Amino acid sequence: MMEYKGNPVSEGIAVGKAYLYQPYVPQVTEGEIPEDQTPAAVARYEKLLEGAKQELAAIRDRLEKAGDGDKAKIFTAHQDILFDVAMDEEIRDKITYDFMTPEWAIHKVYEKFIKILNKAKDDLIRERVADMRDVKNRLLRIAAGVPEKNLAALGEPVIVVAHDLLPSDTATLDRKNVLALVTEIGGATSHSAIIARSYEIPALLGVDGAMENLSHGQEIAVDAVEGLLVADPSGEVKADFAKKREAFLKRREEEKKFLGVEPRMADGTLLPVHLNVGSANDQELAAEKYTDGVGLFRTEFIYMGKEQLPTEDEQYEIYKKVLTAFGDRPVTIRTLDIGGDKKLQCMELPVEENPFLGNRALRLCFSMPEVFLTQLRAALRASVHGNLWIMFPMVGSMDDIRRAKAFVQQAKDQLDAQGVPYSPNVKLGIMVEIPSIALVADLAAKEVDFASIGTNDLTQYSTAVDRMNPALREYYQSYHPALFRLIGYVVESFAKEGKPVSVCGEMGGDPYAAAVLAGLGMSKLSMGSASVARIKKMLSGLTMEKARELAAKARSLPTNDEVESYLKAELAALL
Repeated sequence: MMEYKGNPVSEGIAVGKAYLYQPYVPQVTEGEIPEDQTPAAVARYEKLLEGAKQELAAIRDRLEKAGDGDKAKIFTAHQDILFDVAMDEEIRDKITYDFMTPEWAIHKVYEKFIKILNKAKDDLIRERVADMRDVKNRLLRIAAGVPEKNLAALGEPVIVVAHDLLPSDTATLDRKNVLALVTEIGGATSHSAIIARSYEIPALLGVDGAMENLSHGQEIAVDAVEGLLVADPSGEVKADFAKKREAFLKRREEEKKFLGVEPRMADGTLLPVHLNVGSANDQELAAEKYTDGVGLFRTEFIYMGKEQLPTEDEQYEIYKKVLTAFGDRPVTIRTLDIGGDKKLQCMELPVEENPFLGNRALRLCFSMPEVFLTQLRAALRASVHGNLWIMFPMVGSMDDIRRAKAFVQQAKDQLDAQGVPYSPNVKLGIMVEIPSIALVADLAAKEVDFASIGTNDLTQYSTAVDRMNPALREYYQSYHPALFRLIGYVVESFAKEGKPVSVCGEMGGDPYAAAVLAGLGMSKLSMGSASVARIKKMLSGLTMEKARELAAKARSLPTNDEVESYLKAELAALL
């Protein structure tokens, strides 16, 4: 019996046979064609496009007929990738002018864009790589004359184990016969995770060595709540997993009842629940009806994978779409958070030894005034369609705040000169993710309208731990009492000025941390859509008095582990 750890991205418990899934892996070699054959090669490339288009349309239609409209939209997005103007033009140019075979041109162009996205530290951005790789593999498979292989007909109930699962793999799988999903890579915001959650299939991702150490048909037990996989479980372990599964299913049904209700605490206190948004597609915005606004719109998605910087009009239309969807509810747009670790195709950025401490986010925007002003003008123009809040990332000092506000005023002056309207009620705020600004929150609160705690980076900078380094996993401590002390000070400082503080990092969707945040006086919580129901349920059973008790204790305990154990014990009845 062997145990393995993983990242639980779709909760559930399952015991069954492992099904080791190895999808088609294209083998592409460098190839050239004679100049006089380029027209024929371009025509063959166009045939590949048409073949992929037909396959994607068939998958999409099948999903729509099955009532899975949200999943169908993923394959509409794949069609958009397939016919992306910049990528299509570059592939045609490599065939026509560099005399590449269609296969080699497809490989080179797609890998170029994949490399750009893969360098992002932001999980949401990085995990869009799966979509691009899916489309690339589809084109190359068709070129090789290999029929489509998927998980549509498994024949018996199994736990699917793979190195990675592309969106097409998970969207077409035989749900009746998939007990759980296990992969070696992937994160909570990947399409695989999204689809697994929507299908209510337990999913454990990031299980290192799963394909090498597990065998086809081997019995395994998956706990996608605690993040545990047990190979060759004993009878005692299986009995324990059966009890866990029964308890989990009961809890999940209870949570679903809270999805559409107001996020009120047991004593009637309202704590708004907001949505974190990345790509602003229809699938993401579907959670609009269950949430009170957007607490974080990661605008860097608009810039990723583009040959040219997005125009002011392009950005305006995207911001307008989100603002319109939420009406009077606040939509918090974070200005461009790029640089160092996040590379852009459309922007030449210096290579830095320590990018997290480098020229990124607001610092980078200051050095590129026209890029910054373009985004601010687009956002301000869109503000007439809703309730816009603009938030600046990576603020480290009062000087940063004042410079950013001056840019906003400059953007307003430019719009005024052009006679372009914008809302006079736009709020300006900061992301608190650097300890230096947290420690002068009393001063910052006098300069801005609101603050939002970026707990991912605040944890990283406060504990001096690279959150992306698996070797340092034990040192990245989300329940460190110092964090709660810092957050508490920020909330108290802004409260004295009558100004709200929210949280938009991972803590917002963590029910244990969220209970403490409520007790610290947080004005709202922002999270991914998958966390909304559970957070609402937890809040419904928690009084503000109890939340304050939890917060006081969390700040007084000496270690991360003691805080975590205390919270889990105190909140066990609610979760």
